[in-house]
Amino acid sequence: MTKVLLTGASGYIGKHIALQLLNQGYEVRASVRNLGKSQEVRDAVTPHLLDSSQLDARLTFVELDLEKDGGWGEALKGIDVLMHTASPFPIASPKDENELIRPAVDGTLRALRAAKSAGVKRVILTSSMAAVYGCDLPAGKNEFDETLWTDVNHPVGRVAYTKSKTLAERAAWDFVAKEAPEIALTTINPVLVLGAPLDKNFGSSISIVERILKGKDPMLPDLRFAIVDVRDVAQMHVAAIKNKATEGERILVSSETYSFVQIAKYLKSIYPSSKAKTAQAPGFIMKALSFFDGEIAAILPLLGKPMLISNAKATKLLGITFIPVQVALRESADYLVKNGYVKG
Repeated sequence: MTKVLLTGASGYIGKHIALQLLNQGYEVRASVRNLGKSQEVRDAVTPHLLDSSQLDARLTFVELDLEKDGGWGEALKGIDVLMHTASPFPIASPKDENELIRPAVDGTLRALRAAKSAGVKRVILTSSMAAVYGCDLPAGKNEFDETLWTDVNHPVGRVAYTKSKTLAERAAWDFVAKEAPEIALTTINPVLVLGAPLDKNFGSSISIVERILKGKDPMLPDLRFAIVDVRDVAQMHVAAIKNKATEGERILVSSETYSFVQIAKYLKSIYPSSKAKTAQAPGFIMKALSFFDGEIAAILPLLGKPMLISNAKATKLLGITFIPVQVALRESADYLVKNGYVKG
C-alpha cells in the first residue's frame, strides 16, 4: 500500500485530500500542529469513507511544525509520497509580512529537505493562483496560465499572502533543480476554493460566502474570482500521484470566473431572505477608501480585470471535468445556513 505523508491535514483542503486518499486505498500519515487535532480529522472524514474498517492502521498522525525541525525525519520514514499542503492563509494581511512568508518558505524547504534525506522521490505541493496572477498579462494573452509567475514587486504581487505563496513555490522548484533532481515535484495551484467543509472548522475562503450572505458590505467591489470546488482540488492532488505526465509541472485548478456581484446575485437567488447586497461600488469610492485602508489599496489594481484562468493543462493531463461554480456556491451557502453561521 502506498504511504502518503499529508501535511496540513486539519485544514479545509487537507481534510478533503485525506478523505480521497483513504477512499482510493492509500495509507495516510497525517501531520497536524497539535496531536489534539487528530480526532478532529478522524471525525471529519469517517462519515464519508467508503470503507471505515482498520482506520486506525490506515490513518495515523504525527505532530509537525513548519518552523521547527523536530519530527520531520521520523515522520517521513517509510513514506512513498509527500503531499505538502500546510501553509498559512489569513483573510487579512498581517502587519509584518514575514509572519506569513517565513513559515511558508521555510516550511516548504524543511519538508523538502526531510523528503530528500528520507529518500522520498514523489512530492505534491499545494501552491496557489497567487503565485501566478501577480503580474501583468503579456501582450496577446487574455488569461493566466502556468507559464506566468507573480512578480513580488508588482502592486498585486507584493501583498503578503501572494508573496508568501510565490516565494514558497519558487523555493521548492529551485531546491529540486539544484539539490534534489531525483524528486519528481508537482505543484497544484488552486484559485478561490469553495464547497462544503467536512466539519465545522473552515478557512478564509468560505468566510467570503459568509460575509456576502450576512451583507457585511453595503456595496461590492468590481472584483472577479476564479473559483474551484474543494473536491476537485483534492482530486487533483490525489490523481497526480501516479500520473507521470504531471511530474515537473505546475497545474492551475480552476472551474469558472465569477464577479463579486455575480456571486452575490446567485446567493441572493437561492437565499432571498439573506442580507446579501448586490450593488457594485463605483471605482471612485474604492479609490477614496484606499487612502485609509491598506487592504483596499492592495486590490485596486485588480478592479475591473477579467481574471480569466486557463484550466487547459489540468484538463489535458488529468482529464478532469470541473464541478460548476454554482454547485460550489450553493453547497457553501447550504453548509453555512445548516450549521447556523448565517440565516437562510
